[in-house]
Amino acid sequence: MADNYLEKRMEEFRSVVGSAPAKAKGSLSSLLLKNRSTRGFDNSFKVRKDQLMRIVSVNNKIASARNRQVLRFSLVTEERAHLVLPHIAMGSALSEMKLPLPGTEPNAFVVICSVCEPHASTYVDLGISVQSMLLQAVEIGLNGVCLMSFDKERIKENLSLPYEPLMVLAIGKSAENIRLVDMPKGGDCNYYRENGVHYVPKLSIDDLIIE
Repeated sequence: MADNYLEKRMEEFRSVVGSAPAKAKGSLSSLLLKNRSTRGFDNSFKVRKDQLMRIVSVNNKIASARNRQVLRFSLVTEERAHLVLPHIAMGSALSEMKLPLPGTEPNAFVVICSVCEPHASTYVDLGISVQSMLLQAVEIGLNGVCLMSFDKERIKENLSLPYEPLMVLAIGKSAENIRLVDMPKGGDCNYYRENGVHYVPKLSIDDLIIE
């Protein structure tokens, strides 16, 4: 199996700078490496409302197009998880596995809505918000996955939401072994699983840069 590309590049970087101080615990690079989309959760861990509040709290600190702040958030803990869980889909590239596997279902969600009709800048805000919330989740020892495949009408009705949902975040403690691997030029970008490990191919830094 290919080496973990990002970790390898970090080691190369450290060897060049030599005397640079050690990477701080909780640094952005560390959080990004830990922020993997999780589709299997530890059901014995119950996500609390205060943890969801902390995750959502990033949203009054981040950028928003024209500072309109159109996003709103519904916090769903274990007591109401059954109102969301049957109406979401995970792992479209692994549809034959019917994720989440029994016993690894998430028991908490953040449902993201917009107070106005969505337009281009709404989705810019959504991307900034979701990444920031997932990084905050990692910082407090949790993981998540953003879901665009879900029954909007059913979830809106079940949760009595005043606005139509744009996205659902499933939040919990990961029960998966997830690894980043090199993706060769022209390779397949779909994630895959082998021997219980979830592999995520990533382009090299050189492939990302346009000369």
